[in-house]
Amino acid sequence: MRIAKTAAATVLGMLAAGVAWGQENVGMPVPGGTSLQPAATEVARDLHWMDNFLLYIIAAITLFVMALLLIVIIRFNERANKTPARFTHNSLLEVAWTLVPVLILVAIAVPSLRLLDKQVTIPDADVTIKATGNQWYWSYAYADEGIEFDSFMVGSGFKDFDTAMADPDAAELIKKTGTTRETWLLQTDTEVVVPVGKVVRLLTTGADVIHSWAMPAFGVKIDAVPGRLNESWFRVDKPGRYFGQCSELCGKDHAYMPIVVRAVPQDEYDAWVRKTREQLAAADAPLRLASAR
Repeated sequence: MRIAKTAAATVLGMLAAGVAWGQENVGMPVPGGTSLQPAATEVARDLHWMDNFLLYIIAAITLFVMALLLIVIIRFNERANKTPARFTHNSLLEVAWTLVPVLILVAIAVPSLRLLDKQVTIPDADVTIKATGNQWYWSYAYADEGIEFDSFMVGSGFKDFDTAMADPDAAELIKKTGTTRETWLLQTDTEVVVPVGKVVRLLTTGADVIHSWAMPAFGVKIDAVPGRLNESWFRVDKPGRYFGQCSELCGKDHAYMPIVVRAVPQDEYDAWVRKTREQLAAADAPLRLASAR
């Protein structure tokens, strides 16, 4: 039953709702990239702001300490300062170096706690998805839509893109899923489809060991722990395909557990749900008849 559902979901992931494989890859790693992926959610934008804010503070502190070191080296070396001062206390200075770090920490804590509250407070959800980490693939269940499927990396078992393209079966899957050299090792045979501008509640758990569902463009990284249900949320602002990875070491194929989320307009999402239900029902029917016998 699981195989049939996965096969049906694969077809729907490629064809349903008229979603073209040419849709823009908005959030994905790039060769030589050093900055964060473009933010696709409000939480991710706030995380980027927090990251930049901390960078400014760190840069200011570093420059200040370097300036003090240079002053000490230049003005208070043995040649420039033959007779060193012998005082041991300076009340104003001691108050300053205690108060200023406290103020800096408060300035960091206030926006940090606000952001944390935004991350852990789940709004009323429009879509609820359960992601289960397995060695080494993801399983997804849309709680309200009755849709379930597994998601495997395209090209698993092949050392590179050219080797996979030389295999007829692998080449067919690569073409059907629109996998390119750019998305090699990032593309999955099925994709999580979500509506743009809607709150998606994400539940995570693990079937065997600890995994972690991470989508940098959404600002989401949440552990999938066996026997425990964690939750997070996101609301995607822009249509496109977004790429993530399992971010918790989970065994030999940990590096080959990609995550792909496709954000589409509401009407395309509704069409995808409707057609996926039809395909899964059709895939399930022969199995139900066989069991009845």
